[in-house]
Amino acid sequence: MTENKNKPTDPAKRELKLDALRMQIRDVVKSFAEKLIAELGENLQSITVVGSSLTEDFKPGQSDINTVLVLGRQTLRLLKSITPLAKTMRKKRISPPLLMTPSYIERSRDVFGVEFLDFQLTHRTVLGDDPFASLTFNKKDVRLQCERELKATLIRLRQGYIAAAANKKLVRDILISTTKGLLPLLRAMLWLKDIDRVAGAEPTTSKATREFLIDTASLKTTVKWQHQKARLNELDMENVFESIYATVEQLALIVDKLEV
Repeated sequence: MTENKNKPTDPAKRELKLDALRMQIRDVVKSFAEKLIAELGENLQSITVVGSSLTEDFKPGQSDINTVLVLGRQTLRLLKSITPLAKTMRKKRISPPLLMTPSYIERSRDVFGVEFLDFQLTHRTVLGDDPFASLTFNKKDVRLQCERELKATLIRLRQGYIAAAANKKLVRDILISTTKGLLPLLRAMLWLKDIDRVAGAEPTTSKATREFLIDTASLKTTVKWQHQKARLNELDMENVFESIYATVEQLALIVDKLEV
């Protein structure tokens, strides 16, 4: 699949489709999209909102808005043209967009299947053609990525705990980050078993508990930590760390033996 740099754009495809977004983010996405259109012109093929801003996990004023931009081509000049928007993005809780080309997406299905499956599950394309709906994936590629990511998570947990030097806040942040990374992996593992996936954190962990017979109570705890300032003693933190580590270890064994 090659990049088409000069393909004319249907004017209808330049119209923003915001009705599928929740009311709290429509104006923010509209303003951001209009700035991108003005800066990038015809090179901007599509804008897609992905992630928690589309799910029950969204917390106004706390959750970030994540987007994927599909471009005809990528250059340093293009990156520089978006850079002036960074201050406004931070203020409006818009994460730096992921920039991709059609050929990048096509060539990356074998290495980023977990991420693309999550985009496919939870996304709204507000400008241009939907870049994710028709993607297909090889189960062997996805299983291998899950195994690699889970085993890498175990290494990061061990290194992170040592580097945190028993600082409870740092350990807490490590566990929150770990849980965020585990949720797409759990959904990918459900997909590998041909089980319907759900977008939210709580439904995902509950379904994983039933299907893989694992304890996800600590994962649910760290999801709550993202939006509250919990005061934890050392014993509480150690218990949660050990529980999450054991869960990741168990998931790594499960996916290692998973036949696809």
